Amino acid sequence: MALSFCGNDRGNAYSVDNGVLDNGCFVDALNLVPHVFLLFITFPILFIGWGSQSSKVQIHHNTWLHFPGHNLRWILTFTLLFVHVCEIAEGIVSNTRMGSYHLHLFMPALMGFIAATTSVVYYHNIETANFPKLLLALFIYWILAFFTKMIKLWKFAEAKLGVNELRFCITAVLVVLYGLLMAVEINVIRVRKYVFFANPQRVKPPEDLQDLGVRFLQPFVNLLSKATYWWMNPLIIGAHKRPIELKKIGKLPIAMRALTNYMRLKDSYEEQRKTEDPEKSPSIWKSMYRAFGGPILLSSTFRYMADLLGFAGPLCISGIVENLHNSANIDRTNKTANMTFGVYFMSSTELLKNTSVLAVLLFLALVLQRTFLQASYYVTIETGINLRGALLAMIYNKILRLSTSNMSMGEMTLGQINNLVAIETNQLMWFLFLCPNLWAMPVQIIMGVILLYYLLGNSALIGAGVILLLAPVQYLIATKLADTQKSTLDYSTDRLKKTTEILKGIKLLKLYAWENIFCDRVEETRGKELTSLKTFALYTSMSIFLNAAIPIAAVLATFVTHAYIEEVRLSPDKAFASLALFHILVTPLFLLSTVVRFAVKALVSVQKLSEFLQSDEIGDDSWRNGEMPMSPEVCKKYKYQENTKAINRKGRYRMDNYEQPMRRQLRPTETEDVAVEVNDGFFTWGSNLSTLSDINIRIPTGQLTMIVGQVGCGKSSLLLAMLGEMQTISGKVYWSKLPDYEILFDGSISGHDTCLSHEEQSKNRYSVAYAAQKSWLLNATVEENITFGSPFNKQRYKEVIDACSLQPDIDLLPFGDQTEIGERGINLSGGQRQRICVARALYQNTNIVFLDDPFSALDIHLSDHLMQEGILKFLQDDKRTVVLVTHKLQYLIHADWIIAMKDGSVLREGTLKDIQTHDVELYEHWKTLMNRQDQELEKETEMESQTTLERKTLRRAFYSREAKNHVDDEDEEEEVEEEDDDNMSTTTSRRSKIQWKMCCRYLSSGGFLMVFLMVSSKLAKHSVMVAIDYCLADWTSLKRHNQSLNDSFVNSTNYTQNDDTQIAQHRSYVPVFIILCGAAIALCLITSLTVEFLGVAAATNLHHNLLNKIIHAPIRFFDVTPLGQILNRFSADTNIIDQHIPPTLESLTRSTLLCLSAIGVIAFVTPTFLIALVPLAVAFYFIQKYFRVASKDLQDLDDSTQLPLLCHFSETAEGLTTIRAFRHEARFKQRMLELTDTNNTAYLFLSAANRWLEVRTDYLGAVIVLTAAVAAIWSTSESGLVGLGLTYALTVTNYLNWVVRNLADLEVQMAAVKKVNSFLSTESENYEGSMDVSQVPEDWPQHGEIKIHDLCVRYDSNLKPVLKQVNAHINPGQKVGICGRTGSGKSSLSLAFFNMVDVFEGKIVIDGIDICKLPLQTLRSRLSIILQDPVLFSGSIRLNLDPEHTCTDDRLWEALEIAQLKNMVKALPGGLDAVVTEGGENFSVGQRQLFCLARAFVRKSSILIMDEATASIDMATENILQKVVMTAFADRTVVTIAHLVSSILEAEQVLVFSSGTLVESDSAPNLLAQENSLFSILVRTHK
Repeated sequence: MALSFCGNDRGNAYSVDNGVLDNGCFVDALNLVPHVFLLFITFPILFIGWGSQSSKVQIHHNTWLHFPGHNLRWILTFTLLFVHVCEIAEGIVSNTRMGSYHLHLFMPALMGFIAATTSVVYYHNIETANFPKLLLALFIYWILAFFTKMIKLWKFAEAKLGVNELRFCITAVLVVLYGLLMAVEINVIRVRKYVFFANPQRVKPPEDLQDLGVRFLQPFVNLLSKATYWWMNPLIIGAHKRPIELKKIGKLPIAMRALTNYMRLKDSYEEQRKTEDPEKSPSIWKSMYRAFGGPILLSSTFRYMADLLGFAGPLCISGIVENLHNSANIDRTNKTANMTFGVYFMSSTELLKNTSVLAVLLFLALVLQRTFLQASYYVTIETGINLRGALLAMIYNKILRLSTSNMSMGEMTLGQINNLVAIETNQLMWFLFLCPNLWAMPVQIIMGVILLYYLLGNSALIGAGVILLLAPVQYLIATKLADTQKSTLDYSTDRLKKTTEILKGIKLLKLYAWENIFCDRVEETRGKELTSLKTFALYTSMSIFLNAAIPIAAVLATFVTHAYIEEVRLSPDKAFASLALFHILVTPLFLLSTVVRFAVKALVSVQKLSEFLQSDEIGDDSWRNGEMPMSPEVCKKYKYQENTKAINRKGRYRMDNYEQPMRRQLRPTETEDVAVEVNDGFFTWGSNLSTLSDINIRIPTGQLTMIVGQVGCGKSSLLLAMLGEMQTISGKVYWSKLPDYEILFDGSISGHDTCLSHEEQSKNRYSVAYAAQKSWLLNATVEENITFGSPFNKQRYKEVIDACSLQPDIDLLPFGDQTEIGERGINLSGGQRQRICVARALYQNTNIVFLDDPFSALDIHLSDHLMQEGILKFLQDDKRTVVLVTHKLQYLIHADWIIAMKDGSVLREGTLKDIQTHDVELYEHWKTLMNRQDQELEKETEMESQTTLERKTLRRAFYSREAKNHVDDEDEEEEVEEEDDDNMSTTTSRRSKIQWKMCCRYLSSGGFLMVFLMVSSKLAKHSVMVAIDYCLADWTSLKRHNQSLNDSFVNSTNYTQNDDTQIAQHRSYVPVFIILCGAAIALCLITSLTVEFLGVAAATNLHHNLLNKIIHAPIRFFDVTPLGQILNRFSADTNIIDQHIPPTLESLTRSTLLCLSAIGVIAFVTPTFLIALVPLAVAFYFIQKYFRVASKDLQDLDDSTQLPLLCHFSETAEGLTTIRAFRHEARFKQRMLELTDTNNTAYLFLSAANRWLEVRTDYLGAVIVLTAAVAAIWSTSESGLVGLGLTYALTVTNYLNWVVRNLADLEVQMAAVKKVNSFLSTESENYEGSMDVSQVPEDWPQHGEIKIHDLCVRYDSNLKPVLKQVNAHINPGQKVGICGRTGSGKSSLSLAFFNMVDVFEGKIVIDGIDICKLPLQTLRSRLSIILQDPVLFSGSIRLNLDPEHTCTDDRLWEALEIAQLKNMVKALPGGLDAVVTEGGENFSVGQRQLFCLARAFVRKSSILIMDEATASIDMATENILQKVVMTAFADRTVVTIAHLVSSILEAEQVLVFSSGTLVESDSAPNLLAQENSLFSILVRTHK
């Protein structure tokens, strides 16, 4: 046929006799004009524009400015493009009905399509260049297009054409669209006034975009980029070259920041308080709905659209298969059936019978459905993240106001707060993610059932009934799963607690040979956890099984009933459309149970949150809280806002005034020389019993006040009561202020409301520098811990460091004072931590300094230095008011004022002179304690004592770390085999590799039988599934030529023999079908069970091996490896191995096999599809390659930013009193907001990357469907097989992205296996020994004689020896003292007795047996030791004294009596079975040390080693202790390692060490007699 624009099958095609506009062809030509006009105008502009910007220069995003109506324009343009596609299709199909080619039927439509595409490209470029004048061209184009289409419509209407003709409908829609686009353009002119107006409007881009730090561009890019996440391309592709870092992801847009969302949530929360019943607690649900309801509705709308479009798939398949089947016997309609203007007009339904059109429609529907679905996901995730940020800020603000008694009385534990932060907020976030499903799913289910009924009649209802009946079962399983998970969590928390205790007290456990007892405690808990995990695995596999089996059961029920009930034979189009529908229906039902479960969890979380938000706040001491009960107007007069940072430049968002704790409010005065006064104070920690009673004290201004008294008499409580941390039963606390000001406790203000100028308050008078008894460090550098938010002043900083003698410690740290310390940083010893806290208090420029027992962890030398340099010189020179709680009575002479306390009340108050005159008895008591030091040199010490020991520990840790040349805390694992990977040049290759080796390691831990079962059952299951569908295809396409014959008889009554055989033949497929379905269901069960139980087996083995390896590792391992790192293996990594890897593995294998079987089936049906598969496979390969790398980086960022956030919460909760005393709440809030935003940024990017992947794989899936459909239409396959191929193609779109996501997840999760595996290569201590246990006498060592021959000891085979050629002989029952300067090897000797260090030469012989030959268990269980740091384990007192349960109660009571604890323990509920909390926190440090003594007494060993056991107890207790050791151990050998030389002056033998060698050995008096002996020098230097 010849080509011509108007066709050449009629002579009058070009005639205009009836009028120009009555020639249809001319009107169509007229419609070409606007399109050509636009292309002519825009191409040069675009070309010039692109030419001038070289491709390398990217316009910076701060020029992105959306013109008014931006989104509407994009939506209209896309609709326009879709209508043009329909117009083209209609034109082409109509053209086939004509005698010759009529180009005018589709040519204008094609040009319209090109012009519409160009219009949107052109618009986008103008918008990025912010040059609206050029929009004029578009304006003219819309007007022209509108009028030309209008003429066409008018002519159609004249010719009596109506909505029955498709072309009329399309033209009408186009007129409307062009009209709307014209309106959008007019609106831009109206708003921006770029033309027709004298002064065009200048517009600046949004504020966030002017900030170059904002990299999350989703809210700012155009609609197409929003829908396809195109703006993520540079980030994801760039990740392949270099890892994504925090800098790369930048900041969040203002609308998404935690502060913005917090204000939204808080406003709606507070609003309820005002509007509704003020007594009733506000509902968090309502607040959430008011603050975040809008986006959820938007997301739900997207979700509905996606779900409805989802049904287009099955319907299109049905249409394609039916039309392919019917295409053979369509009788060609008369070509001139509907001719107007000489061309064919098609009816609306006719187009949908064309298979190619249906294929294109199917493709478009899929693309749209997936785009809407991803948009819905994105909006909910963004809202969820915003909500989480708001909740975190809300919880944090509450934490800062929590009452201290809540924390100390255990009503609100750190664990609960951590759970709120880590679990409950995430539960709510997840609930929000799944929220739209709650209302979208029922609609989806109802629609699905209606469509099925329409396709299959009554039998469909049976299939749907099966699904609905099994849904409650799924819900039941889901709830069981949740319960099991909860119990698993409880067990794992318990296990972790026990593991932590073991690791913290590992040295003690090894020395006492108790590690196996405690290891069994952990294994017992782990056993319970594993039982729970097995139940969990069972329920999970049931859930997976049901998800896979329900559609099979439904299909089986439906098709079998259909074969027996319905008269009509099942046609392939209906069969496969219903098959696809069943697949669609299963997803909402499967998810529904999950969503309902999350909804229940969310209800619980909200309950917990509102309880927390309603819990007690710190007392209304307005002066303390900085939140004065005054009217806001008065509040505004306080201008102490210098502390808040404005969050963005304009300072629009601040934490509002009442949120912002101002500097400590001005306080009342009695007389100017009293800083704090307490009158008739009764204070409590929450129970109504007052802890402090009848307190009347004055703290003089600018002087040193000391508070003294015995352990537990309420000294620390008094400080906290003054700080307002305790609950006041009655009485008042007054704080002095400048004289013109008087503010009372209840916040009433006397004086005049003037705010002090900054000059008047040179020092920050509202804040108290406070050093708590239990040292509290931030996870930050040493410098940040000391300056604590104050400006850095070099000289002052140096003075403080010197006063606290921190310089030597700082010099030891790898990065000096820039080294991270705190929970996640380097473990410092108690003394070092305490000195940093004291330094923090000294450094702050405050008038009042509270020091709570700052000397408790320091030796005498340091204490003196701190007292002289720090307190007397540094603080007193500054005329600061100092309140010091202490046990060291020798410092009382320096005190200006003394408060002596006893049993919670004040015993005496006054100067030392007053007390001397008025309370002679007390003074004498003190004097005896003080004099003992001078006369007996009791508290003398060798030069560098304990501190240097701490430094030594620190140095040793670093020395060994350097030996291991650690690069990074996490990658410190000793992986020799992987060392070559650690090269930076190979990062890319390493980062993109999945750790197959680790996969094998994981699978082998699960056992080979399980792996074999899993693989074979999976393959069998998928083969059977394909067989079922093939059988269905075969069954429905049965004997096509008889079918048409049968059709004509369906309604007639005369059945023939032929008919019966056919029905019989038709039904003969039923048994085969039933057998196949049954097999598939059985295989589903087997596969789901094998995968889950493989996971449990692997988890069991890995944890068991890990625990045993670590418990039996040498003590050296614990010095070198940070505790946090070991704990991580037991917490996070074990959790991943227990619960996350099995489902990922299951999902990965399932989706991969589904995709492969689908591609196999399509290729089998239409082999031509394989040609198209090659480019698709290449595209898929690159998408997954880039995504996996980026996803892993973003996942790491998310994890690494989450940890500081959680730590910040827990450290705030721990250091509440300090933060509040310092008045630093605002700074901590700011920090929390920054950390939350950082974490949210990482999470948002991660979810955007997931959307990026899903959009791309979904589009690929749509292309696969399109190619499969086109290949099927062109080939001559049976229609049943075509249906089979297309149904499978549809499933591919669902599973492609899961393959990639699961791969990426598995890669991240396998890192856990890798980390655990790296610890499994740790060497264990040699527990065996060369002697058999039976050769060791039962009562060894009987006498306690110790002989040391040529002993050489080192900590590690690659380190220098710490003891060299030591020879000594200790007689039975001798009291031996060991001393020497720091680093001389004293403590190393004590470890050598227990074979804890590497004895590489010489030997120690105890009662005739060389200890190196003994089994470790035997050796360590026969000796006793008391360590410097007291360690108690949670459990009972009995467990702490005798975990082996070998002693009688009498023996235990005797030991407690010797240790002076009997009366205290008797008073406790439960006596010996009284509870000991974690770390023994419910006893004071002194009491803990006494328990450790009792523990040593319980073990009736003839040798006791004391490693400076008296460091942390007051003198009175120590006195008792020394006496006890002499009496109770009179007949035993006692080796005392003395850091205080004075404590061994009575020893029968003294061994003096110097740098690893024994230099002197004799009795103390003899050594003292020699003037130049090292011992006498040590004693003299401390006189």
